[in-house]
Amino acid sequence: MTLQPATSAALLSLLVGILLAAGSDAGGIAIYWGQNGNEGTLAATCATGNYNFVIVAFLPTFGNGQKPMINLAGHCDPSVNGCTGLSSDIKSCQARGIRVQLSIGGGAGSYYLASSEDARQLATYLWNNFLGGQSSSRPLGDAVMDGIDFDIEGGTTQHWDELASYLSAYSNQGKKVYLTAAPQCPYPDAWMGKALTTGLFDYVWVQFYNNPPCQYSSGNINNLINAWNQWTTNIPATKIFLGLPAAPGAAGSGYIPAAVLTSKVLPSIKGSPKYGGVMLWSKYYDDQTKYSSSIRSSV
Repeated sequence: MTLQPATSAALLSLLVGILLAAGSDAGGIAIYWGQNGNEGTLAATCATGNYNFVIVAFLPTFGNGQKPMINLAGHCDPSVNGCTGLSSDIKSCQARGIRVQLSIGGGAGSYYLASSEDARQLATYLWNNFLGGQSSSRPLGDAVMDGIDFDIEGGTTQHWDELASYLSAYSNQGKKVYLTAAPQCPYPDAWMGKALTTGLFDYVWVQFYNNPPCQYSSGNINNLINAWNQWTTNIPATKIFLGLPAAPGAAGSGYIPAAVLTSKVLPSIKGSPKYGGVMLWSKYYDDQTKYSSSIRSSV
C-alpha cells in the first residue's frame, strides 16, 4: 500500500524525532570508588543504576623501580591478597554495561615514570595484572577491567604519552583498552598536557574543582564555561566530562548545587559535540547528598 503524502510527512517527522532523541546530547555519569570503606561495595555501587562508568581508585605507587601497589582504603588489604574478591563485583558491573577503569596516580601517591622503558614496564604490568594479560598475582582477581584512568597530580610531566601509547597498543590483542584521564581544569594540564594531545584518550573527565580560576563560584559560571570551551575545542578525546565534587565537603572548592547545575551549567555545555556527561568525586560523598540521583535525568 502506498502512503498518502500527509501520512508520509507525519511518519517522516516521527522518524526524525526518534532519531534526534536517540542521538541527543544525553550524557552519562562517572563515579570514583575505592577511597572510603564506608561507601558500600563496588557491586552495590553499580546496582544503583546511576553510573555509566566506575573508576576504581587508586594505584598510587609505581614507577622508577617501585613495586606497583594498589590502595583501596578501608575496602580490602592488597598486601595479604585481600582484594581478589572484587573480581565478581567488577564482572557484575560489566554485566550491567558499566565500564570499570583502574585509576593510577591520585593526589597523594608516590609515582613517576623515569624513562620510556619505565613506561613500557608499567604498561606490561597493568596489562598482565588488571587487563587482558596473565599473572599469578592479579590484585583484583581474574576480572578483566575495561581500561586505565590517568589521575596524574604529581611526579613529573614525562612519559605519560608513551604509557598511553603502550597501553593503547594492547587493544590489538582483542578487547579494547579504554584510556581515560582526570586533568585539572586550568588548560593545559600541568602534568598531562602533552599526553592529552595524543588523541589516545577516549574519555577525559576534567576536574572543575580546587581550581578557582576555572570553576563555578557563588553564582558565576563564566570561568567554568570558558575553561570548558578550551578543553572541548583543543583536546582530541571522544568525550569530555564535567568533573565535580558530589558534596561541599568532597573538595576544597568548586561544589555546584544540583539545582544550579541542572538549570544553568548543563544547558550551557550540552551543546558541545564532545559533551559526555558528569564525573563525580566520589561514591562516598554521593551517598551523603544523593547528588547523582538528583541530576541524572538532566545529564
